[in-house]
Amino acid sequence: MGHHHPRGHLVSAASPSARPVDHAVLAQIARGEHGNPHTVLGPHPHDGAVTVRVLKPLAQSVTVRYRLDAPTRKNPDGWAVVALAHEHEGVWAGVLPVAEVPVYRLEIAYEGGEPIERDDPYRFLPTLGEVDLHLIGEGRHEQLWQVLGARVHRYDGFGVAPDVTGTAFAVWAPRARAVRIKADFNGWSGREHPMRRLDGGVWELFVPDIGNGTAYKYEILGADGVWREKADPLAEWAEVPPRTASRVFSSQYAWGDDEWMAARASGGSVDSPMSIYEMHLASWRRDRSYEQLADELVPYLADLGFTHVELMPVMQHPFGGSWGYHVTGYYAADSRFGDPDGLRLLIDRLHQAGIGIILDWVPGHFATDEWALVRFDGSPLYEDPNPQRGWHKEWGSHIFDFGRPEVRNFLYANALYWLEEFHADGLRVDGVASMLYLDYARKDGEWTPNIHGGHENLEAVQFLQELNATAYKRVPGIAMIAEESTAWPGVTGPTSDGGLGFGFKWNMGWMHDSLQYLQRDPVHRGYHHGEMTFSLVYAWSENYVLPLSHDEVVHGKGSLLRKMPGDRWRQLATLRAYYGFMWAHPGKQMIFMGSEFGQEAEWAESRELDWWLLDHPEHEGLRSAVRDINTRYRESPAIWRSDGDPASFQWVQGDDAAGNVFAWVRRSDGEELLSATNFAAMPHHGYRLGFPAAGEWEECLNTDAEAYGGSGVGNMGGVTATAGEHHGWPAYADVTLPPLATVWFRRRS
Repeated sequence: MGHHHPRGHLVSAASPSARPVDHAVLAQIARGEHGNPHTVLGPHPHDGAVTVRVLKPLAQSVTVRYRLDAPTRKNPDGWAVVALAHEHEGVWAGVLPVAEVPVYRLEIAYEGGEPIERDDPYRFLPTLGEVDLHLIGEGRHEQLWQVLGARVHRYDGFGVAPDVTGTAFAVWAPRARAVRIKADFNGWSGREHPMRRLDGGVWELFVPDIGNGTAYKYEILGADGVWREKADPLAEWAEVPPRTASRVFSSQYAWGDDEWMAARASGGSVDSPMSIYEMHLASWRRDRSYEQLADELVPYLADLGFTHVELMPVMQHPFGGSWGYHVTGYYAADSRFGDPDGLRLLIDRLHQAGIGIILDWVPGHFATDEWALVRFDGSPLYEDPNPQRGWHKEWGSHIFDFGRPEVRNFLYANALYWLEEFHADGLRVDGVASMLYLDYARKDGEWTPNIHGGHENLEAVQFLQELNATAYKRVPGIAMIAEESTAWPGVTGPTSDGGLGFGFKWNMGWMHDSLQYLQRDPVHRGYHHGEMTFSLVYAWSENYVLPLSHDEVVHGKGSLLRKMPGDRWRQLATLRAYYGFMWAHPGKQMIFMGSEFGQEAEWAESRELDWWLLDHPEHEGLRSAVRDINTRYRESPAIWRSDGDPASFQWVQGDDAAGNVFAWVRRSDGEELLSATNFAAMPHHGYRLGFPAAGEWEECLNTDAEAYGGSGVGNMGGVTATAGEHHGWPAYADVTLPPLATVWFRRRS
């Protein structure tokens, strides 16, 4: 129905009469303050004909071309034309002399230009159904992103009329008095595109003929009478900062990870190997796109043998220095690296290489930028209106209103969005402790107890339980991981028993204690032996991840390497020993990028890692050790298959404080592995250890190997355990424990 059609016959618009609209209502429409413009604009049957009103403030003329039911002698091509008359401040009106609303298009002429043919946004039914609106109103729409935001949409003409493709915009702003769309398709003036209010405070408009890449914002007339420009909370794409508009995106990605997804759905994570490489995309290597990272990162991680990569937030955030933790676009992949299908490609390639992906996710607080979620409809909407609950003093950000069902829905649907639409294998939930406690980072008098007089944030607890139960139900096989630093009971307990329902919890206590121990000179470590053994007292109270995260290598804390005492040889040896100790310890493992090769400088988001260090054999040696530790770990179900069972661990030597030695057995389904670590700077020769059985045991890992830059001390050819009781074990062997090293023994097959 384009320009190739004949223009049609001009019909007089004098009779019948136009549907009358009060002058004050027309003025409201012109000012953009009418809550339901579709009741005025678009086609409306009246007086046996159809009145059409159009809002085109800058037009010189507006004409309607419409299809007749049957061609006439005057209009043999079946099309007729009616010129609209200017009625009031950009509102044009006219009457089509037909009984029912026909298929029609608009022709708009602006000063000095040819007429432009357009479809009329106000002739379409709402793109949201009653069930969707009901679920949104109740806060129970699990696939919120499929109905809110900007979605490319096609109206089927069913052969009677041409199909129409455009974009359906929908936004939740319950207290707004009016909402308009300003965009690149209307010259960044929202006057021509006011939205209609539907049930539940949702505003909607279908705009024909626009699609992927369109940049737009909402103009919202708040309850306070102030117009604000806002990015779309459910936009799937955004402009590259510092620009702040949202962009329409319709994924065209064809996934190739069916095998991975099928295996994931049938598996669990607590009884699977999990060694995680945490990273910040922008500073691993500088100026890489998602596609370039897929080419470089995937083979790098596959070579090193990590089972998972964890990405610091890739949701849209305006300030790079926030590392992604002050989010403005919860549903938008960070546009600094490309479009959302670029991120899909990266994840797909990781899956095809056998590597899972965990995304950092920040539901505890959000960014203060005026153009984003703050006072979205002119009042606190996403943020808790109570400043004692709605403002995070420590982080200078707003806290979500966890008591509001629609806000909880926005968040848990967001979690499902990343898990379902991007095939993420888990979410690491940031700042859980700050959500759980009303008095988090607050002094007396700055918080109010809950209805039971306690300091627990009951609404946030309910949200987290709802989040985890829903995620695990809809997406089996994923891992929800809590960054939680307190003694809150049951973080990984089932929600049916009152737990929070997470799959894992970061073990911040282990991280703090072990780093404190290792930062001491070896001659002093014996006095602090308990710092390394204490974690085994509570290791099965939750399902733990042992995290050596980005938080430990910033803000003056120095890199992991620099925390270690002594010269460079000792620093690298201690790191190798630490990783061997850590991988054999109950729980899953995580290290931050650069830690695998002994990054020297403290991490900074503004520059890439010190890759030049790999020109030095001793740093390449550390990376080789990490590769081999990952390989031996994955080959050793004794370490991970029964990780949640206390019977999978048994001390062999836990109280040799003077020798700085820690040794234990890990076991599962008849397989056993003995790990022994010597954190002293001298070797122990002829060191007697109990063994689970007599016979030949091979040394399958020695972090002091010369290939890693070590001194080459060890048990070449393995050891022979002799039958005979030793410390409660049925056999024993006299082994060599190298200096600052971990050795693993497994029964020779």
